[in-house]
Amino acid sequence: MSASRTASRTRSTSESTVELELNLDGTGQSRIDTSVPFFDHMLTAFAKHSLTDLTVRASGDTHIDAHHTVEDVSIVLGQAILEALGEKSGISRYGDALVPLDEALAQAVVDISGRPYLVHTGEPDGFEHHLIGGHFTGSLVRHAFEAISVGAGLTVHVRVLGGRDPHHIAEAEFKAFARAFRQAKTLDPLVDGIPSTKGAL
Repeated sequence: MSASRTASRTRSTSESTVELELNLDGTGQSRIDTSVPFFDHMLTAFAKHSLTDLTVRASGDTHIDAHHTVEDVSIVLGQAILEALGEKSGISRYGDALVPLDEALAQAVVDISGRPYLVHTGEPDGFEHHLIGGHFTGSLVRHAFEAISVGAGLTVHVRVLGGRDPHHIAEAEFKAFARAFRQAKTLDPLVDGIPSTKGAL
């Protein structure tokens, strides 16, 4: 294997403090404490199913809203992914996953393109207003994907194809994203150099 694909980043503002470490070539081990329990659950699922080792310690103004903490952790996660990817030589680049969770079904497609773009569709009406675990609003799912995509330079398409339970829907989305990202970041021995006709990603 080539150079270590790891990153360690911190971010501190008046709204939150985030410390994050990751290893793209890990086994899915995680230690997550964002002070937003449901988001901890989603990041743990992301680490496990993307085979990314991830440590996150975060605190923020959750007495106001979980929004700032979720946003800032997602920003830092995206930036760390970008750093750990390095020059992106030898990666598969693309990933696609279709993941069920009981009645919920979500699809995610990831392109490590260097061009941040998110297409996010299919969540049922009212999902964005639903409190999951009493502390995490459904609208934060999309917001997290936006921040990760921008920070990491990913093109991401996420579609909810079915679902009733908001917990299941959100978790299927994060697991689908994780599985698609796992494929995209994988080092492919058949790929020679940067997988782009431009020679850069």
